[in-house]
Amino acid sequence: MATPLTGSQLLAALRAEGLVVHEVRDWRRHNRNTKGHWGPMNGVVVHHTATEGTEPSVDLCYDGRPDLPGPLCHGVIDKAGEVYLVGNGRANHAGLGDRDVLQAVIDEVELPEDRLADTDGNRHFYGFECINLGDGQDPWPEAQLAAVEKAAAAICRAHGWGERSVIGHKEWQPGKIDPLGFTMDALRDRIQSRLAEPPEGPVDPVDPSRGAQGAGPGTGPIAANGSGGGAGDVGAASGTGGALDDGRTPPVPPMPQHPPYEPFPGGGFFHPGARDPVIAAMGERLIAEGCDHYRHGSGPEWNEAHRKSYASWQRKLGFHGKDADGVPGRVTWDRLRVPNTQARPPG
Repeated sequence: MATPLTGSQLLAALRAEGLVVHEVRDWRRHNRNTKGHWGPMNGVVVHHTATEGTEPSVDLCYDGRPDLPGPLCHGVIDKAGEVYLVGNGRANHAGLGDRDVLQAVIDEVELPEDRLADTDGNRHFYGFECINLGDGQDPWPEAQLAAVEKAAAAICRAHGWGERSVIGHKEWQPGKIDPLGFTMDALRDRIQSRLAEPPEGPVDPVDPSRGAQGAGPGTGPIAANGSGGGAGDVGAASGTGGALDDGRTPPVPPMPQHPPYEPFPGGGFFHPGARDPVIAAMGERLIAEGCDHYRHGSGPEWNEAHRKSYASWQRKLGFHGKDADGVPGRVTWDRLRVPNTQARPPG
């Protein structure tokens, strides 16, 4: 048993393991603590999302569904091996599972077959959703598998747990099949090897792409085999406030007149006929990033050249298919860092 990691501790542990980590919206205060207990902690549950595409998957795991409010996990791991933190506290991911499985996790012994759904897993487990269709055909890139290994190892290292504290959803709740596409035993072997070595250390902040590359200690092929996703919320109690992780009231910093970068204006902002200085500023950044499909430079009106240039930016970040259609989304927009048009000095 262990006290839950604070948001800052979780973030530091993941980055220390060599992961690229993105903080999504108000993740530090996003939880279901008003609906049930959070802690003591006993392990990590790995899921697959049964979805495709980074941005829609991250949004779903943050927001949840009408029948299952978010967060649906603590972190989302994309195909490139990057982690998106969406919750800090109780999350709707594990649901009810087998008490004997929980005891085996606590004792760090071989898991029994999950037969019952009588124990609140949302209270006791951290959860990571991995973007995969879960159909047995959608591939698991090595970068993603390495990130699953690192994320689970980071939490185990922080709490002093071994690899048997990491389980699949299919090992916890009867009827679940996730994660499908690799075996949990193979993943635990990788985690065991990683925990035998010191953590890699944070990724160089000027070259975040390193986080989606080498897997470091404990890497190796995971057997393609094995056995989608959500959970249920149970119980009622407790809650969180607006304090810092250590309980102190945060100081109110002086607010700049304008943030340095343009906030994401929403996908609907970009449509034929839309005209705004933000669009021109976006185009200038795309040109600077080598994503230039303009004949005469960037302009303030949304057009096909803007769309093609933005699609090149999405592909440059590793997105494909629907995620690289040229319509800006929050994740790729934040990575582009478009200067705030109102913050520019006059002239």
